[in-house]
Amino acid sequence: MNTHAARKRAFAEALRRARPGQTFAALGALMAEDAVVNAYLPVNRCSSRGEAEERLFRPLATALPDLERRDDILLAGSFKGSDFIATCGHYAATFTAPLFGIPSTGGLVMLRYGEVHRMQGGAIVESFMHLDLVDLMRQAGVSPLPPSRGAEGIFPPPEGHGGLGLDPADEAESAASLALVEAMIFGGLGRYDQRSLGSMGMERYWTGTMGWYGPSGIGATRGVSGFQAHHQRPFLAAFPDRVGGNHKARFGDGAFTISTGWPSLTATFAGEWLGCPPSGGQITMRVMDIWRREGELLAENWVLIDIPDVMAQVGVDVFTQMRTLAAPLA
Repeated sequence: MNTHAARKRAFAEALRRARPGQTFAALGALMAEDAVVNAYLPVNRCSSRGEAEERLFRPLATALPDLERRDDILLAGSFKGSDFIATCGHYAATFTAPLFGIPSTGGLVMLRYGEVHRMQGGAIVESFMHLDLVDLMRQAGVSPLPPSRGAEGIFPPPEGHGGLGLDPADEAESAASLALVEAMIFGGLGRYDQRSLGSMGMERYWTGTMGWYGPSGIGATRGVSGFQAHHQRPFLAAFPDRVGGNHKARFGDGAFTISTGWPSLTATFAGEWLGCPPSGGQITMRVMDIWRREGELLAENWVLIDIPDVMAQVGVDVFTQMRTLAAPLA
């Protein structure tokens, strides 16, 4: 078995052995003591495993005590001389206590997550972790953002449920997936002329029924026209000069490709976005993308963005706004 496949299998077995409520203990056990965890707002950077356990894992375990991890995609590969594990899916749990000020519902919630872990000697030495906390606010009835243009709800798993393969991937397939994504990012998206969406030629890279599964606030779309109407057009009106591709990890694994940056994108906030007025200043975005290739085209894309962090950079505190909405419910 090649090293990437062995790494995936070891990671999957360690996490799947965890009983309900023990997911984060199992994840922490895989981390080196000096592991750095780059997390979403309001946690941000943790400089050791102990700090991550205190500021990140403990609040989650307290609020979601019976939490179970539901991976939909698990990938492994290398980038710039480092080895990585990447995964996305949902945490299924009963929301019994507030989490970062988000009021508990007492019922089932499905919390979207995405993780990229840099590995060394079998241990996690650096992590990049997303949680769609805006979607958790939505499930609790206190989202401060306008309704998403796209569809809300949980991400679907990959068509055919092929995201959890533990056997070695064909190297040629992995390379083809990565090459297609890089052509789309640097050749297609990079050709935007700040006037016409057609300048990017997205139809050359995507299937006609492509699925784009964005974070709460944006939502999910289908087809290039839906992708453009519900995400690209408002996004590029807000951030016309955005520059992406500053990745901490980017690799292919069979039909899938993963990228993440912390941040991966910089832009001028030049137009309204998600109800937030433009600031005219520079912002950065923490983003994680996973794509699935089907033949010569991309068929699906799972996307996580730390939206609260973007808003905080222009003086908008979505957690304060959320608490104002939640006050009458207390």
